[in-house]
Amino acid sequence: MKHELTIIGGGLAGCEAAWQAAQLGCRVRLFEMRPGRPTGAHTGDRLAELICSNSLGSSLPDRSSGLLKEELRLLGSLLLRCAEECAVPAGGALAVDRDVFSLKVSAALEAHPQISIIREEITRIPPGPTIIASGPLTSLALSASIQELTGQAHLAFFDAIAPIVTCESINMGVAYRASRYGSEEVGEGDYINCPFEKDEYEAFVEALAGAEQIPLRDFELPIQQGIDAGQYFEGCLPVEQIARRGLKTLAFGPMRPLGLRDPRTEKRPYAVLQLRQDNLAGTLYNLVGFQTNLVYAEQRRIFRMVPGLENAEFVRYGQMHRNTFIASPALLLPTLQLIQRPDLFFAGQICGVEGYMGNIATGLLAGLNMGRLISGLDPIELPVTTMLGALCHYITHCPLNEFQPMKANYGILPPIENPAQGKRDRARQYGKRSLADLRSLMAGGGFPSPSLDRLQ
Repeated sequence: MKHELTIIGGGLAGCEAAWQAAQLGCRVRLFEMRPGRPTGAHTGDRLAELICSNSLGSSLPDRSSGLLKEELRLLGSLLLRCAEECAVPAGGALAVDRDVFSLKVSAALEAHPQISIIREEITRIPPGPTIIASGPLTSLALSASIQELTGQAHLAFFDAIAPIVTCESINMGVAYRASRYGSEEVGEGDYINCPFEKDEYEAFVEALAGAEQIPLRDFELPIQQGIDAGQYFEGCLPVEQIARRGLKTLAFGPMRPLGLRDPRTEKRPYAVLQLRQDNLAGTLYNLVGFQTNLVYAEQRRIFRMVPGLENAEFVRYGQMHRNTFIASPALLLPTLQLIQRPDLFFAGQICGVEGYMGNIATGLLAGLNMGRLISGLDPIELPVTTMLGALCHYITHCPLNEFQPMKANYGILPPIENPAQGKRDRARQYGKRSLADLRSLMAGGGFPSPSLDRLQ
């Protein structure tokens, strides 16, 4: 091999990219700055640590996240395989025990003969083939190096993390297990639901809206300058910000009671807070959609107002952290290469994709394309009819003044011919077209499906 490949960042995108490139014969040096340089949001030093939710989104084939997973299966994703091997109950979604997931990914990469893992901070972009997958908490030194190279200012928003409580501290005399629209008996269902009466809900919202928030840290204050007050990424909005938008906003958002009748009474609550299992043992549950930046004392006080959480034991409090990404529409090709330097790729949240699966998927594409480039082949631009191809097309073609991080969704796919009337039927049409086009690309000499034998 003529060149070694440098990958900066041991998160989801960086780990997937390292595996894919190594499977294609590249010698990979994977740099992760933790534990020597902490981020302020990560809690440990493992690779592929999930710091927000433990859910990787829906696995249903007629959902956008489910379709993206199907594409990644075809392309041989390591991290999807690891996630499925440590899944915890979550209805139609793929949720994982985050510790087991991280251990599996770390073990696979550490055992790969083509991969070296180096615990060291990279402060400047190195010469030669490089993938930057440093994530939303890219160090200030590396951020400055990226800005120096690209001449483009970064865009920034703030990401928020939901609290986690112990299962044994949940009052199951009040809360109940059920999934939306399920027909479960008492004690069954993948989610624990905390039901609110109208007066309980209104008192809760009032407390949320007036609660004290954690002030931004020093390294985040410069990011805030020039950003209008209240500008957050809508997909990760702190719950207290939602509460301040109006009394009923939460009841029509993350606390909507639709399809969640109490199986003991058949009564639908006025509002509901859902808890989702966070580890394989079923001892920990996270508050779904309740990302927050309240001070810890306020979190204890206010979240214990939730019916069923009166005595909640918190093992992790919510927090908000910086999330930085580049101006991809002005900088990147749909292959994820930097326009001005084709041997430099970006992947993951730093290129403007959102959600765990988007990070994994762009890491996979960057790794496969880098493997082709080092082998003397042209990188491949995926069809925009595929979910991953459409996602990469969006982040590289969106008008720069409208550019916001994007999750996989059917709205970024080109229209289908002769669309079905029903939403789910149309989704299946999109999925059929996507997978057919991806298989055709692979059969025609495009991407191979890398072997997962070394994972065994």
